[in-house]
Amino acid sequence: MLINRRFLQIACKNVGVNPDKNIIFRQPFGQIPLLRNLGKMANFVCCFTTFLVMNYQETIHYLYNCLPVFQHQGASAYKPGLERTIQLDDYLGNPHRKYKTIHVAGTNGKGSVSHFLAAILQSAGYKTGLYTSPHLKDFRERIRVNGEMIPEQAVIDFVENHRAFFEPIQPSFFELTMEMAFDWFATSGVDVAVIEVGLGGRLDSTNIISPELGVITNISFDHMQFLGDTLPRIASEKAGIIKTGVPVVIGEAEGDVKDVFVHRAEEVGASLFFAEDTYRLIPISGGFACNQYSSLEVQLKGLYQQKNVAAVLTAVDRLRERGCNLPDNALRNGLKHVVDLTGLMGRWQILQENPMVVCDTGHNEAGIRFIVQQLSEQKYDRLHIVFGMVNDKDISTVLSLLPQNAIYYFTQAAIPRALEASKLRDLAQKYNLHGKIFTSVIVAVDAAKQAANEDDLIYIGGSTFVVAEAI
Repeated sequence: MLINRRFLQIACKNVGVNPDKNIIFRQPFGQIPLLRNLGKMANFVCCFTTFLVMNYQETIHYLYNCLPVFQHQGASAYKPGLERTIQLDDYLGNPHRKYKTIHVAGTNGKGSVSHFLAAILQSAGYKTGLYTSPHLKDFRERIRVNGEMIPEQAVIDFVENHRAFFEPIQPSFFELTMEMAFDWFATSGVDVAVIEVGLGGRLDSTNIISPELGVITNISFDHMQFLGDTLPRIASEKAGIIKTGVPVVIGEAEGDVKDVFVHRAEEVGASLFFAEDTYRLIPISGGFACNQYSSLEVQLKGLYQQKNVAAVLTAVDRLRERGCNLPDNALRNGLKHVVDLTGLMGRWQILQENPMVVCDTGHNEAGIRFIVQQLSEQKYDRLHIVFGMVNDKDISTVLSLLPQNAIYYFTQAAIPRALEASKLRDLAQKYNLHGKIFTSVIVAVDAAKQAANEDDLIYIGGSTFVVAEAI
């Protein structure tokens, strides 16, 4: 079919092209200008497709290719500031004001804490929205109501109905998908939504909300090019979610980092609660125990969940004080069935037995430290590590933490940010980590499985995107 000439003219105008002065050639879907500038061609295709009725896969392709995606591109896709978010939110009628929210930030653990809180709220009978990022397998994992992903048609409709407004202001992928979540939660009539910060806090798009409660899990080194190169500077950015009159739970903090949070809370008039002051958890079979709870069964098995659960328990106390009905049976059910209730994946997730294959999305210094500790407590004959990283992390520090008594399978995820497997292998050799390189995650995992016996352990990690391709 031929596309309406007026649509063609608008698409060309948006990328600075005169269709009457370019060679026209025929495609199966109509006539488009032959652009000699490949950059303009890419932009044109994105704009041109907005005049077609897209199915779900085409809509996702449009979102990934017409909006800057930080997870794939890195710094070039990072758009700090709230101006575009506020424009979008005002246009949509400020949907986040139609329900209560809980805001969760932190370097590590914020995804787990967000899912725990959502599971507990669901177990207590609240219709609960959950917005997290990034996803592992399906874009719709980011946006859930009572554990159910946003329908494909809702994604299509949101883009189709609103693209005429958002295209001119050029939001990032994260800004637009966050507003999609806020709008879907309002449409679904949720009672409360748990909102995970994307990056940092102060300038993160999610910081337009006025939550019932804020949670900051911990501070470690990550995204230093955006947040600062010292822990207090990183803490200062994350402390930007602390708002007047809103209680805030801090999962872990000490020294200068703790001082940052105390100062910010005093400055804006917010109550601060440190989880470590109330809950000292100890690991037991299947979960944790403390003075207040003789045993808590937890579906997530990573040792690092000890700190996360303490933060969750403190958050539940604060929510109860604010009138939220969260009985102990809901608390226990949410912790025990968090994966079943919310669909969380990639947190010390056991993919198979004999040999045991486990994956974890931990990818920075603090996350890898916990994983190495976890690995040291496992029983196995030989350890196989399928490992890949993105190119903007502190790679040398991470490699220096990894065990030398392992067989390595160096690989890379299929994203532009991925560090080339050969470069990773070369860097790893400096730390006495030896192995072969593999062209894809799946090939690397298959090689590890073929080499392992039933009593071996295969660990897959180093990057969220490596885990995403393995599960």
